[in-house]
Amino acid sequence: MSTPQQTAAQATQAARRIETAADAQQVIASLGSIMDSLLATVEEETKLVRAGRLHDASALEAGKDDLARRYMLESERIKNSKGFLKQALPDQLAALRERHDMFYALLQINMTVLATAHAVSEGIIRGVSGEMTRKTSPSTYGSGGRANTPSSRAMLPLAISRSL
Repeated sequence: MSTPQQTAAQATQAARRIETAADAQQVIASLGSIMDSLLATVEEETKLVRAGRLHDASALEAGKDDLARRYMLESERIKNSKGFLKQALPDQLAALRERHDMFYALLQINMTVLATAHAVSEGIIRGVSGEMTRKTSPSTYGSGGRANTPSSRAMLPLAISRSL
């Protein structure tokens, strides 16, 4: 993880425009390395979430945040120097764009897995809460002879222990 001083230095570095081909190659290589690390972290997170190991997946969050921040800084630097890069290294810029598109598609898979896990866990919690409300509500019958169901407003709050 980066210290505040390193973060400030990286932000200053990102603000500088790319002015030489060597500098451009270094920035493109750096961005590629960051994308590789971020992709490996995201793939690991996806694997852990699919296996139901959410606590282990959440441990990857700090590293993923740092990599995402570095990715944004380097991407911003490339964006700020796009005109120069189109002239100096058009092939490498095109390859980077293709790689970014593939990277984005893999991130979409990760986001889909995370959204699915979120929806499933939310459904489970709502089901447990509804069942608790049903069990604690009095059993009564309505005018048509059918059992009344508890109102959704009557649902009890649910506390979850994250230390288990």
